[in-house]
Amino acid sequence: MTEREGKKAGIKELSPIDIYKLLPKTNCKECGQENCMAFATKIVNREVSIDQCPPLRKKEHEKAYKQLKEMLKPAVKEVVVGVGEKAVKLGGKLVMYRHEFTYFNPTAIAIDVTDEMSTDEIANRIKRAEQFSYEYIGYTLKLDMIAVRSTSGDAEKFKAAVKKVAETTQLPLILCSLNANVLESGLMAAPKARPLLYAATLDNWKDMAELALMYNCPLVVSAPNDLDTLVSLAKTLLAYGVQDLVLDPGTFLNDGLADTLNNFTMLRRAACKGGEELAGFPLMGVPMVAWMDKGDTAEEIVKWREAYSAAILIVRYADVVVMHGTDGWALLPNTVLRQNIYTDPRKPVAVEPGLKVFGTPDENSPVFFTTNFALTYYTVASDIESSKMNAYLVVVETEGSAVDSGVAGRKLTADKVADAIKASGVESKVKHRKLIIPGKASRISGEIEELSGWKVLVGPRDSSEIPKYIIDKWQP
Repeated sequence: MTEREGKKAGIKELSPIDIYKLLPKTNCKECGQENCMAFATKIVNREVSIDQCPPLRKKEHEKAYKQLKEMLKPAVKEVVVGVGEKAVKLGGKLVMYRHEFTYFNPTAIAIDVTDEMSTDEIANRIKRAEQFSYEYIGYTLKLDMIAVRSTSGDAEKFKAAVKKVAETTQLPLILCSLNANVLESGLMAAPKARPLLYAATLDNWKDMAELALMYNCPLVVSAPNDLDTLVSLAKTLLAYGVQDLVLDPGTFLNDGLADTLNNFTMLRRAACKGGEELAGFPLMGVPMVAWMDKGDTAEEIVKWREAYSAAILIVRYADVVVMHGTDGWALLPNTVLRQNIYTDPRKPVAVEPGLKVFGTPDENSPVFFTTNFALTYYTVASDIESSKMNAYLVVVETEGSAVDSGVAGRKLTADKVADAIKASGVESKVKHRKLIIPGKASRISGEIEELSGWKVLVGPRDSSEIPKYIIDKWQP
């Protein structure tokens, strides 16, 4: 955004000085920083919270604290669903585009159950949702919520279904019905769970608002393909006292997909670029609509449609999506996509440097090195682990650069490798002095030998070939 656009939108670029002026300026270090200016810089970068400054919380600084809260509030409000450790935070976005800063609070993925499913089917779907887990470059990818839908319209059936779900899982809930009486019956089965209520419409908003206020729950506002009504409803509900809102502009697939993307984009642009507070709430997408109008379409095609629709919505600003399919092939790509989008673009994904041990190595075991770029490290580590090899791996600090780019950009140098070997303590663990280096680092092999005093063996360019390389060439 240009300075002119920022002024037009009423959005001000914050600087550490803006923050510093409102801090107590005691330089007390209670926040963990050296001084108040360093703390202000961390605040601007969203690396710390103003709540980490104890003097700021005192009564005499109350006005400054409120000013800072207002200055730092995100363009998209953060809404908490659920309670305890499993609670999910929706929204909290500061910018429209990831390259501008970073995204917070990854898109929550919910799996649905209905009140017409058997108790066994409900339990099985919850089990599949909870057991979904995948280790990806140091992160554990999981699903986040359970959406309980009233398809029967029967209050007692819905209450029983919600009770079963609440007894089975601690995942946050979305309770779905346009009938306030049915929805309240579900709330009575889980009165302290703080579920997300779906949904307030033009016809039922007052009843839904009463429920949200009575049970202290966030509320979805729904006006399919009608942004004017959606924003108007949000304004009405805010005035009524409901502060935690989620906007559902409608999810339409096939011929309606363009409208869906346009509506999501316009809402997020209005919030982040236009400073429109009534659009500044988390957005809900419902890719499971693929199942509601499938006709004679083959089930695999329906699953595929739901999966790619979820991917599009995750990219196009959805803060929560509701899905029906539980197949790993459909869920895994979307959780990986989500993780990639919600990393900090200012910082490469990296692991801690140091010595990593695989199996039970002895004094004759091979010693490798790699960089601390997470994808590189976990690929190499996986290939070593899968081969059941006993080995040492020295992870070199390269500021999150891969091997080839690290060498090209001087982030991976011979002196860094030599220093890493010394710091790791591996010299006291093996009697040989042989280091297997990645094939892509062959150009600095001579320098490594000279600076480290270790004999360098140039390994394969692809870590998947390490097991064969050890069999063919390793001799301590």
